[in-house]
Amino acid sequence: MIKVEVIRKDKLIHAFRISGHANSGPYGYDLVCAGVSAVSFGAVNAVIELCKVDLNIEQTGDGGYLNIEIPSSLTDEQSKETQLIFEAMLVSLQTIERDYRKFIQIKD
Repeated sequence: MIKVEVIRKDKLIHAFRISGHANSGPYGYDLVCAGVSAVSFGAVNAVIELCKVDLNIEQTGDGGYLNIEIPSSLTDEQSKETQLIFEAMLVSLQTIERDYRKFIQIKD
């Protein structure tokens, strides 16, 4: 099962952690895993590229762990944009969870 944990400070996303494997299909054909990966890495890449934020990123080589921490030294504009992108990511992950509850669990 994929577990998503969102850590908030003052209602804002401070960090999130995604761990585990969905195992909803054969290796290379796991649509839940592919969806979660696309949504989360797309959001991380968007924050880095569009917001010019140097995120604290920790991940494993096998793809079963991603930990992202937002630095506290952002401008107000960077913070607003980063929050919007990561809140959108969370909405997308919740949509996946709604249809595939057996394979993904979100704790916000």
